Amino acid sequence: MTPVAPEHVAGGPATVYSATAPPSSAPPSRVTLHLGHLPDKKNIKAPWPRTPSRVDPNNPPWPAYRGYHEYSFAHATMGVRLPTILGKAIDDASRTLNEQSSEDRIIDLVLCLDRMDTLMADLSGNAKLRPIIDDDEADVALWNKEIAKYFQGKDFMNAPWLFAEAYKYRRLHECFSVSKYWKDYDVFYRQKCDTFSRSAEAVFELSMRFAEPFKQPENISDQEKTEAERLMFLELTQVCLWGNSTDLSLLINMTEEQIKSLQSTGGDHLAATEKNILGNNLNQLWDTFKELRGKTGGRIDFVLDNAGFELYCDCVYADFLVQSGLAKQVKFHGKRYSWFVSDVTRKDWEWLLNTMMYGHLFPKATEAERESLRRLGARWKQYERDGRWVYEQHPFWCTGYTFWDLHSEAPDLFLHLSRSDLVFFKGDLNHRKLTYDCAAPASTPFEVAIGPMASAAGAPKVCSLRTIKSDVVVGLGDDGDEIAEKLDNSEPGWKISGKYVRYIPSCLFDRFLMDMLARLLFCYPKVVREKRSISRDNMSDQCQLACENAQLLDAHVIPLLRLFTGKRSDDCDWLRVPIQPLKRAHVKMISY
Repeated sequence: MTPVAPEHVAGGPATVYSATAPPSSAPPSRVTLHLGHLPDKKNIKAPWPRTPSRVDPNNPPWPAYRGYHEYSFAHATMGVRLPTILGKAIDDASRTLNEQSSEDRIIDLVLCLDRMDTLMADLSGNAKLRPIIDDDEADVALWNKEIAKYFQGKDFMNAPWLFAEAYKYRRLHECFSVSKYWKDYDVFYRQKCDTFSRSAEAVFELSMRFAEPFKQPENISDQEKTEAERLMFLELTQVCLWGNSTDLSLLINMTEEQIKSLQSTGGDHLAATEKNILGNNLNQLWDTFKELRGKTGGRIDFVLDNAGFELYCDCVYADFLVQSGLAKQVKFHGKRYSWFVSDVTRKDWEWLLNTMMYGHLFPKATEAERESLRRLGARWKQYERDGRWVYEQHPFWCTGYTFWDLHSEAPDLFLHLSRSDLVFFKGDLNHRKLTYDCAAPASTPFEVAIGPMASAAGAPKVCSLRTIKSDVVVGLGDDGDEIAEKLDNSEPGWKISGKYVRYIPSCLFDRFLMDMLARLLFCYPKVVREKRSISRDNMSDQCQLACENAQLLDAHVIPLLRLFTGKRSDDCDWLRVPIQPLKRAHVKMISY
């Protein structure tokens, strides 16, 4: 067969001529190449529907969750949960008002309450998002730049859920920050202290084990010591993970027994719950810490979530890391003011350590239990004095920006974190901010979902420890979409449960539902005061009275019930519906 040599003609197809014959004047013939031995064509998908250069706070890399999306938890949050939380904050400020004697302080607090009422009207009436008043906070410029650039004309329901929810808490802080006497008032402080005071069983479960400095037995081999330490590390990481259960913005009116169930830290319980960890990278995390110890330890950062019991678990975990030589220094990052109900502030940090040392929070505790707590508190305070533990708070943590914008909007903080050997992001809110809180497929790799926090130059190693309490779930592997679909079918509400229990007593759900209805109907003071005397026998009548507006019921209450129960609205007795979610958690890590 005569060989041929290809020649490409500009603007035309490839042609071939005989190598031994002169070119013919006849039109060249097309040659078809058979590519059967080459790899098959691949279905190449862009990692993001919207390229990173076109991403902005109102246009995330995947579609954003917004309050008007009835299929999402955003709808229940913006329409029901946030008004309920704000109403409880108003109750707290009113209680404080009644305890005052100074006329100046009373008048100043009344003005704060007036501003809270205005915020309630804006939230319930779905008002447009206005700029933040200049209250001398370091984050005002960041907030108003973001509002002016991306959210002009947006309201609470059509702005992305994450931004709208954060904006509500910034407006709540503004109600007090412009005052004379109440600038640092925390309307959630009582709730945080009360929840920790009802956590005695789990608190002493840990303090009785770790009051004395951690020591390995001397009569075992180095290999056995390493294995024992690995197992302890894995169990304590789970304690740190499941401590995220107690989120006050979600757990309304919980009893002490239900809190105990959420916070159970026994070994059998942890073994039983490990199967509920999705995207489990615990072994990879252990390998990272072993490398750190080989370098005589390193710096670990915790971007904190909830105060109280979760913060206590974080400190137990950090104590173990320091004692075992897995870390040399631990930095804790909290919020500058009250945020998303239960997030840690400096006041919460100091209260925890001082209560452990000097408080009488647990009247039923034995002397041995009290002493164990005192010893823990004393050791942790010594860590602070030695500089091994450092508490910090940066204005960026209380903005509406996601962590995709951390390197551009807070380069000083990004540089600070880049010097860490590993950064833990605790809890659901931090996970939402890492992943832009948008509808990414569950199979999306974690390092893709967090964008610049993985790809930007100097990005730190990141580990997300999160109990799933919202819609966004990523990093479940190639079959993640199938896993998520299976859970949607078998465990409706699994993305927002945040509870160990599969069943909540109907009496608790009745009280929860009454709070929701009362907020929706703008009659909170009247209904809530009356509901304390409402018996289970006449609950249905009272709720029917409160729900005469059928359109309101269809628009808000029924979607909420669908989210929590997975039942059709016409299938259930909506006053006494068992809730059967299965709690899920995430341990996702990316390293370089």
